[in-house]
Amino acid sequence: MLLTVGDVARITGVSVRTLHHYDRIDLLDPSGRNAAHHRLYTQTDLETLHVILTWRELGLPLAEIRGLLHDPTFDRLAALRRQQALLLERSRRDQRLLSTLNVLIATAEGGTPMTREKMTELFDGFDPATHEEEAAARWGGTLEFAQASTRTRAYGAAQWQQIKQEAEGLAHAYTVLMDVGARPDSTEAQDVAWRHLEHIRRWYYDCTPSIFADLARLWVDDPRFRQNIDKHRDGLAAYQSGAALALVVTRLTPTGP
Repeated sequence: MLLTVGDVARITGVSVRTLHHYDRIDLLDPSGRNAAHHRLYTQTDLETLHVILTWRELGLPLAEIRGLLHDPTFDRLAALRRQQALLLERSRRDQRLLSTLNVLIATAEGGTPMTREKMTELFDGFDPATHEEEAAARWGGTLEFAQASTRTRAYGAAQWQQIKQEAEGLAHAYTVLMDVGARPDSTEAQDVAWRHLEHIRRWYYDCTPSIFADLARLWVDDPRFRQNIDKHRDGLAAYQSGAALALVVTRLTPTGP
């Protein structure tokens, strides 16, 4: 059965304008045309559209999706299974966030402060306080340490929840790129690393490129940090470290006068 662009729009909820755009950028080419040269779509085309929409929902750029679909080794079934795994992981992450929200709401309604135990629960067992003494020894005399200490002491439950959500969003963005085979030094990975740098600057301190590079090395050199990061995905620490170092070298390091 062949479907017109209007039929596809009604069935899928994707606008005719979007379908035309996908055709123009060689993302979703309709399998046929009628005598009036109007687009005609097959069931296979609709299945491809579903793959595209799922990748978009997972945060993948259109250009990256087009590259996947046009790859001679592209395996539709393997792509569907990979998307299934990513969606299941996101569902688990959403459930963790919901559980955390329940704790935060109960804390706010009771008017009680955030305890250390609840803070540890919020960050899935990673207690930043366990590294305070070491951090003070390594960076205690720096402006950045003082800045981070001042900022974080002022945060309540709502701010820590937002920090956690942003951090998990960054981890998810990195893992999506890992799963589609994007290199750590790719433009897409560096874009996520830029968001990562801005996250640190927004919530903790004015992170310089040099400090960001040091952090990137710490993520893989320190087993505690590597283990905590790799909870999201095996190899994530090394991947995001590579993306951050590539960002520093490619975009943040002066190349001349």
